[in-house]
Amino acid sequence: MQSILEIDSVMKSFDGRRILSDIYLKCETGDILGMLGRNGSGKSTLLKILFGAMKGDHKFIRIDGEIYDKPFKTPGLVCYLPQHNFLLGHLSVITTVDLYLEGMGVDTFLDDELLGKLRDNKINSLSGGESRYLEIKLLLSMPSKFVLLDEPFNGVAPVMIEQLKTMIVQHSTTKGIILTDHDYNNVLDVANKYCLVYDGGIKHIETKNDLVKWQYLKLNSLD
Repeated sequence: MQSILEIDSVMKSFDGRRILSDIYLKCETGDILGMLGRNGSGKSTLLKILFGAMKGDHKFIRIDGEIYDKPFKTPGLVCYLPQHNFLLGHLSVITTVDLYLEGMGVDTFLDDELLGKLRDNKINSLSGGESRYLEIKLLLSMPSKFVLLDEPFNGVAPVMIEQLKTMIVQHSTTKGIILTDHDYNNVLDVANKYCLVYDGGIKHIETKNDLVKWQYLKLNSLD
């Protein structure tokens, strides 16, 4: 059965400056919603509010029609990839995976060209890209209905980016995924729906020409 996540009437200000104003966003399981916007437009702020890690001045969050103030407190609803690394550095890769998966399917999870070589390494010995890859694969493997990915491809080598894109698309068959990235091409490659955070609001994007219309791209960047 398809699940629906909605966030409505979001408002957020910092130091008297309105960042988000009357935002409405909807994501269904089976969707990858690509969220675009210039630096400082409020993308990360919106994801934090949606996850429940940041308080909005005003907001309604609904999942399958039920209202939640902090969705992360309810198991199986939403998980979130922040821009910073969040895994505990002193633990090994295999211990970390075992903790997150609660001992189920650890060997299958680590049967991976990259992670198989790193299973006994400490998290703090991994490169930024390796750590990011592990974090994303862990979150996608969790039973949550929705996954929020803030800059998932940042600092990741091109070959791993392609692997992550494939992984994200595969998991979108059972999850709803909202992601951002500073490289709009990565977002356009993987998402099936798009929106732009612009001037505190949300603009729904159908084609690249819409990104020119809302001044996110220049006309010559469409070539």
